[in-house]
Amino acid sequence: MAGIALDAGRCVRALSKFSECRHCAEICPTDALQITGMLPSINLSECVGCGGCVGVCPTEALKLDDFDSTEFFFQFASESANLISCRKNVPCISVLNVEHIISLTALKGALVFDMGHCADCEIASSCQPQIEANAEEASYLLEAMENEAKVTLASIAYKSDEKEVNETDRRDFFRNLTVKNAMKTKLDFDREVETATDERLEHTLDSADIAKMRKKQLTDKRKLFFTALKRVEKPSVYHVIDATEVTFTSQKLLDVDNCTACQMCYRICPTGALSSDPKNSKIDFDPFLCIKCQLCHDVCEPKCLTLSPSYNLKEMFEPEVQNLATFKVKNCNECARPFVSLHGEKLCYQCKIEEEEARELWGIDSGY
Repeated sequence: MAGIALDAGRCVRALSKFSECRHCAEICPTDALQITGMLPSINLSECVGCGGCVGVCPTEALKLDDFDSTEFFFQFASESANLISCRKNVPCISVLNVEHIISLTALKGALVFDMGHCADCEIASSCQPQIEANAEEASYLLEAMENEAKVTLASIAYKSDEKEVNETDRRDFFRNLTVKNAMKTKLDFDREVETATDERLEHTLDSADIAKMRKKQLTDKRKLFFTALKRVEKPSVYHVIDATEVTFTSQKLLDVDNCTACQMCYRICPTGALSSDPKNSKIDFDPFLCIKCQLCHDVCEPKCLTLSPSYNLKEMFEPEVQNLATFKVKNCNECARPFVSLHGEKLCYQCKIEEEEARELWGIDSGY
């Protein structure tokens, strides 16, 4: 049985206790993956290895033991065939994200999803709607891009040559008995034992995870997406579409009047889509880097950061950094360090607290 692993340092929920991300748990057809605490927990014995959770994870924090979406992308893109089937080359078509689908379809000209096994599949009730939604979104965006490539859902019910598979399995078995692969075989065996247990695997953060959280990382699927778009013809007109039709990126609006310049949105952004300068005098947004994890919205206390109701497809072909807010910076009268002064304050936040604490000890009312 294939297993799945969580890279805790890349999980959106690890970055903030306020995160409302539940995509992986919601799509899991066997409840093997649940949100039981701050991070997802996994019962490996119940995992069927469909990879649906991998497909919906915005930060690629989940990985299957025996399937890598990026490796599949390069291999499949180099082939002439355009059929994707759970009996041929993927554990389940839901393992692929919309970005993968658009990229492969644009490069190959056509993509065919084999839906012929869904009727008899025990996990279809969870994964099939996601596959259909992904195909619909990809088709809509390709049409909006004026790209003639098509995503087709067909009831093919592909069947592999079992004799050929068995011969391959035997060759792989004897190949794995070499000294070179002895350690890998041992690790694979240990993983099989681990997946056979019925205990729920809880995840915690260690120092390596924390260091990874501080590092802004762009997902492989986003890199593949923009690389693919560079290889296709640009549309004659950059259409503005309904933002609800796009699940993997966004454009943002900021209510500057209610923004407190707390810095949380860009400090917590996992990809660096939101950023500032050394003086924290502004908030910039780069749609190229946004993965629509919505973590910035979850942590914004005044709720002044919102999603734009529309999306300009120009950002997929010619992304530009947008300035959402610019703040007035002063030097603190006490410590001389620069700080954002929203309402003409003369002391930075830290010095203001220290001044208030001192006045409280002295029994003096605050003079500001």
